[in-house]
Amino acid sequence: MPATPAVPDGKRPTLADLATRAGVSTALASIVMRGAKGASAATRERVLEAAREIGYRPDARARLLRSHRSHLLGVQFGLQHPFHADLVEGIYATAEPAGYQIALSAVTAERGEQRAVETLLDDRCEALILLGPQAPASRLTELAGQLPVVSVARHLRPPVPGLEVVRTADDKGARQAVDHLVALGHRAIAHIDGGKAPGAADRRRGYRTAMSRHGLTEHIRVVPGGLTEAEGAEAAQVLAASRPRPTAVLAFNDRCATGVLDVFLRSGIPVPGAISVVGFDDSHLARLAHIDLTTVGQDIPRLAHLAVDRAIARLDGRDTGTGEQVVAPHLVVRGTTAPPSTAPAT
Repeated sequence: MPATPAVPDGKRPTLADLATRAGVSTALASIVMRGAKGASAATRERVLEAAREIGYRPDARARLLRSHRSHLLGVQFGLQHPFHADLVEGIYATAEPAGYQIALSAVTAERGEQRAVETLLDDRCEALILLGPQAPASRLTELAGQLPVVSVARHLRPPVPGLEVVRTADDKGARQAVDHLVALGHRAIAHIDGGKAPGAADRRRGYRTAMSRHGLTEHIRVVPGGLTEAEGAEAAQVLAASRPRPTAVLAFNDRCATGVLDVFLRSGIPVPGAISVVGFDDSHLARLAHIDLTTVGQDIPRLAHLAVDRAIARLDGRDTGTGEQVVAPHLVVRGTTAPPSTAPAT
């Protein structure tokens, strides 16, 4: 084939460029690239070879728009949350085989949830999957009235009309953590909570319930914390200075627990020798060898699968009622928990 320059420098190859390169009509090039019937094997191979030569790729977004469907799921996520990153990976793994693409929009310190959602709406997303949304129920109700919306990892009371919820049984996870620590022999177990973060109220309630069930009501201690390492570190400083010091800590999440571990390390308080630490999420952060964090695992593949499934179900008209899918957590024991030391706190 003669080396015909079909594409101007720096421009994305078009279907017309491909047809010129292959020496066929634009209609025939389109038939080949769509995988439709009507082209001979030789012509098909010639067009595909030309596509490889000039780097032509069909514009999937334009094709979908022409069909009046975007097949695009918008995902709002927190940029600084390892748990959200793990969920996004699972969402891709479920959505792409189902024929849907993903548009991501991050929430950062300078970019709020409203802006993140507006960007997804501007991209003509057909449904939204919101990871740990903190927007008021009224805003979620408004969104759910416009398009299918799935909230992940937030327990809403009362339920929001039209909103799908996929979450972990956070209270059960906190109870599992306390049960584990009590089985090791701990009694003075503190909880660093997540304030108003999604899941915080349920984890706080689960902690209190488990402590009471074990007859440890007098040892209940909830320390203000949050989602980040810095907030975990601030709470850990309070615990490190307290007398008597608790022998175990349940942190709100793995990031918070990482801040706790850092403060204890710098303060010369060995973990788990002098104090045990449990996180929540089982994010990739907890699995790092130098952290080796005992944590409450959320079933990330299951949460991601359900979130995508519920969004697509709404789009297909298979479910028009408000629904909540609750996934069981599981304790993952690693190296930050052990029986309490008999030595007094120093």
